[in-house]
Amino acid sequence: MTSHWTQRHTDPTPPNESADQPAADDRAYQRDRARVIHSSSFRSLQSKTQVLGLGESDFYRTRLTHSLEVAQIGSGICERLKFAPEVTEKHKAWIPSFSLIEAICLAHDIGHPPFGHGGETATNYLMREQGGFEANGQTLRILTRLGEYSERDGLNLTRRSLLGIIKYPAFYDEVVNPRIAANTQHTSTNIDDWTPPKCIFREEEPLLHWILEPFSSNDTARFRTYDVVDNHHGKTRHKAFDTTIMELADDIAYGVHDLEDAITLNFLDRHLWINLVTPFLQTVDENPVSTDLDFYTQKLFSGCNKDRKHAISKLVAYFIASIDIQEDLSFSHPLLRLQARMTPTAFQLLHFLKQLVMVHVILKPELQALQFKGQRAIIKLFEAFSDNPRRLLPQSVYRDFEAQNGHTRIICDYIASMTDVSASRLYHKLFSPSAGSMFDRL
Repeated sequence: MTSHWTQRHTDPTPPNESADQPAADDRAYQRDRARVIHSSSFRSLQSKTQVLGLGESDFYRTRLTHSLEVAQIGSGICERLKFAPEVTEKHKAWIPSFSLIEAICLAHDIGHPPFGHGGETATNYLMREQGGFEANGQTLRILTRLGEYSERDGLNLTRRSLLGIIKYPAFYDEVVNPRIAANTQHTSTNIDDWTPPKCIFREEEPLLHWILEPFSSNDTARFRTYDVVDNHHGKTRHKAFDTTIMELADDIAYGVHDLEDAITLNFLDRHLWINLVTPFLQTVDENPVSTDLDFYTQKLFSGCNKDRKHAISKLVAYFIASIDIQEDLSFSHPLLRLQARMTPTAFQLLHFLKQLVMVHVILKPELQALQFKGQRAIIKLFEAFSDNPRRLLPQSVYRDFEAQNGHTRIICDYIASMTDVSASRLYHKLFSPSAGSMFDRL
């Protein structure tokens, strides 16, 4: 029987179970996971930047390996919660199955364009007058419109999987900084202001209504609330239960595994680690690193892969064990009322590790130069396709472009679907006179 939460957008009959009961049949979520894994958008993650540009090393993580790790950690969090003595049986009934949380975690990054967050900023800059661009919004668009499983409903996942993927339930035009949106004093070589708000696209409004249909009007209205922030983008306040698990898994994978990449590729050495971590540990409560700093320092920087992995695995296990379930009593439905939360001490340590990677890897001029180059490639490709759609767009894309009356969202979808490799190759084909051949496919 179809429940509210295992229902798909194309199901011909309404569900016959209460929305206040979790779906008991896991087969629907197994199909969701399979559809994500077999999709072209998921496969393309193997050639999309996570932190470093492709080709810089054979070791570091791509968005594909990152997504696999997020799925594994997400399953680990669910397993920990299912067997935690402090979690009530009533709450355990709503903990997502491994198939469900893995489907959500595997799909969470498929909306990212080529060249990482720099590419996302460039794409938003290009779409600034056409509804904007944001990777989480593009993920929902792929799952519900563009994916190849169905003609009109994308991968046609279940309602609960789609709910879990929505990290920011507000529309672009609701949360975009009006000062930025009205700014005309910019150049295409400095688009830092165009980092997008965290959101979904206005085009997905009917789909959002369908996803939230089982909730009461009060729960829906509260779930959609956001804060207006002076001189910044607005920020949503709430996430569904499954989303909080996925986001914690994503944060752990980003903070710990990207730390591993940074150490392995010599962006972070023992001396810098000691100078940064020692004063931080003096400001927080006891945690595994503070109680055994010598162990972590020796293992992380011994130069041995096995030693480093031992320390990384212990950190991941600590963060997973630090997660429990809390309740937001302002909501009535369990999928909104229940929230996965990390203890404050563990959260502080994870935030420190994430900032360590941000400052000493992502913001390094060497890496920013690569992001800048990727941004320029996206801008040039977008301009070429916009000015010459009939000449340069693949025939199937041009047919969609015509059917949508020349809407640039079609060009945006096409460029966002590219990998770092395919976008670079196409850029050289179009703009490097000695590169490319008439036999190269667009």
